[in-house]
Amino acid sequence: MAEEDGVRLEGEVREKLLRSKEQWAREGRLLTGTTGADRLPPGQRLVTDFPVLDLGVQPEVKPERWRLRLEGLVENRLALNWDAFMALRQRDFVNDIHCVTAWSRYDNTWRGVASRDLLELAKPKPEARFVVFHSYDGYTTNVSLDSFADENVLVAHSWAGKPLDRVHGGPARIVIPRYYFWKSAKWVTRIEFLAEDRPGFWEVRGYHNNADPWLEERYG
Repeated sequence: MAEEDGVRLEGEVREKLLRSKEQWAREGRLLTGTTGADRLPPGQRLVTDFPVLDLGVQPEVKPERWRLRLEGLVENRLALNWDAFMALRQRDFVNDIHCVTAWSRYDNTWRGVASRDLLELAKPKPEARFVVFHSYDGYTTNVSLDSFADENVLVAHSWAGKPLDRVHGGPARIVIPRYYFWKSAKWVTRIEFLAEDRPGFWEVRGYHNNADPWLEERYG
């Protein structure tokens, strides 16, 4: 998909990082077995910066090259370019984010297109029950269709009042606040609707399929 859109990939997958994360999953690193307090899930620490985490590859996706495709079990297949995406209703969201590496950040402000608005356009078929997000760097992750349809889920193009930086997934990324942040795919280019669940990049490497931070679902 990235090649078709003329997107350049910079860097290479950090194999040492992958091995370390897989080892974390096997060992259950960071698991506390405790309960969270107020807004902070168990085992998390509050930060005020915005840490950068990726696989080592950062796509350079120019807005004029970017496409968002909604495919699979939908009545209306969509292939939105940047102008078409920005012409959709734009909404503002504020939420907390929680990373599986144990940091949390409160009150993030996003602007983008609500998932519910995209679903209204694509019209998933009755048999569609799951969603897989595909990113320009080859990353994938999965959620249930019901989770994607939550009222606070969006495809974001701005954070803190500015266009989303490349290192944080710009020009557009998924934001699903209810889960650990690996479910909020950066550099999203395709949303695929499926009848059966299909675990993504980290889910097949030992991470939990559901990723609820309040249940401390770091690993499966």
